[in-house]
Amino acid sequence: MTRRLPLCMMALALVGGLTIAAPALAAPSDAPPVPTQIEGVNRGDVWQAVRTGQTVGVVSIPDKKAAVLIQSEGEAWRALRNGPLSQYGSWVLGGIFAVLALFFLLRGRIRIDGAKTGKTIQRFNAFERAAHWLTAGSFVVLAVSGLNLLYGRFTLLPLLGPQPFATLTHYGKLAHNFLGFAFILGLLLIFLLWVRHNIPERHDLVWFLKAGGLFSKGVHPPARKFNGGQKVIFWSTVVGGGMLAFTGVQLIFPFSFATLAELQLFQLGHAAIAIVMIAIIVAHIYIGSVGMEGAFAAMGDGQVELQWAREHHSLWVEEVTGEKPGHHHSHGTPAE
Repeated sequence: MTRRLPLCMMALALVGGLTIAAPALAAPSDAPPVPTQIEGVNRGDVWQAVRTGQTVGVVSIPDKKAAVLIQSEGEAWRALRNGPLSQYGSWVLGGIFAVLALFFLLRGRIRIDGAKTGKTIQRFNAFERAAHWLTAGSFVVLAVSGLNLLYGRFTLLPLLGPQPFATLTHYGKLAHNFLGFAFILGLLLIFLLWVRHNIPERHDLVWFLKAGGLFSKGVHPPARKFNGGQKVIFWSTVVGGGMLAFTGVQLIFPFSFATLAELQLFQLGHAAIAIVMIAIIVAHIYIGSVGMEGAFAAMGDGQVELQWAREHHSLWVEEVTGEKPGHHHSHGTPAE
């Protein structure tokens, strides 16, 4: 013990000496002061060059984009995404549900007006229904997982907690990436199957002038396989879905086809188009299920009540069966 005491005293003295001498060693009294500004250079110009990307750093890693000191467009992207896009998007989505609820309260379910025949007619075959459900099913998953990415941090996170929310978002992101290709396939199939039936024609104008009979009981404008409203749904899905596919592929494979600034624009466009499409598809789901009697069967087993077909697609029934307008007992308006 007596031998260790001098060693401990020497160690303490050494540490104390280094502690006292550290400031002097780090900054000798005769060292020049650190400059607070660059001589002969306007610091405002330097900062502007950094902010606009004219001045970049030097990196040794393969990703040379990391040399950009500040990417100012990112601030604009974040402000738009978390500001107007999220705000107006919530209004659009909330608005469509409010409108449909009000429509249901005022109009109720659209019933078949004439006497049911007990007979059915095939509206869509198995392949057509498979293409529809491939597109529809993948879109629903894409919509839910996409809305979670946009709003989940503010809505689901406080309810679920960090770990469950992180797990849900992780698998939702995986589903979003992979099912995007299923949606693209379905989109191509329904385009090839139904584009010839969705060319606008004069009967569609009559359909729109009468609002499709949605607001007037007993009014049934003539229509072929797809009426004017369904054609709007079709082209909205094809065009909007195509834009989602294009921007989505850019985001799944970042920097393969676009710059960072372009990717930020693609992400904003992707989200905005998706919100509009979700609103349109929600209305489509409503009409095709609880909103109209007999409509779901078209994509269920493909067979629809003959009287339903006469009322909503009279010209198509004539094409398929050869039945002439007015040659059946219907309370609906005869086809033109």
